[in-house]
Amino acid sequence: MTDRTAAVTRETAETEIEVTLDVDGDGDATIDTEIGFLDHMLESFATHGLFDLTVTCDGDLEIDDHHTVEDVAITIGEALEQALGDKRGIVRFADRRVPLDEAVAGIVLDISGRPHFEFDGEFSQASVGELTSHMAQHFLRSLAMNAGLTLHAEVTGENAHHEIEALFKCLARALDDATRIDERRADVASTKGTL
Repeated sequence: MTDRTAAVTRETAETEIEVTLDVDGDGDATIDTEIGFLDHMLESFATHGLFDLTVTCDGDLEIDDHHTVEDVAITIGEALEQALGDKRGIVRFADRRVPLDEAVAGIVLDISGRPHFEFDGEFSQASVGELTSHMAQHFLRSLAMNAGLTLHAEVTGENAHHEIEALFKCLARALDDATRIDERRADVASTKGTL
């Protein structure tokens, strides 16, 4: 198997971000976005997806959390797309549900190269720590658009911390499933011959 890693930097007037990603890692994470709950979610994402992930971000948090969350998701999405290369041999599809106490998240995804995002659910509180809850949905959308994923997500619950954490864990498990190499497959999982 080829080395499925990527290093991506993004610098705008709003954020400066560095991301490294190893799809076939051990779940090691070094995260510093300056948003504590987002750091916790990205650490959980790495742990449950067995991705080695480093993220550093210096963002305009004096304004709000939007640019930091969006740009981190864009950069991780670009890193995932680069790390997967031509996607030869990957399983491609995944369907996962993950509970966290009263909350349940579901993710269905296709590493299709055709970005699309759908979301069904609401967050029970407006924020968790310094993260605005609806930015979790925006994170998923930005990741999908930049990684080339068709991503359908849903969540129910009574506690926004649990709802968001279940989504990130579910995303991790689904991506771990979909990015696995199927040893029976010599080419890409597409009748077109490309993803």
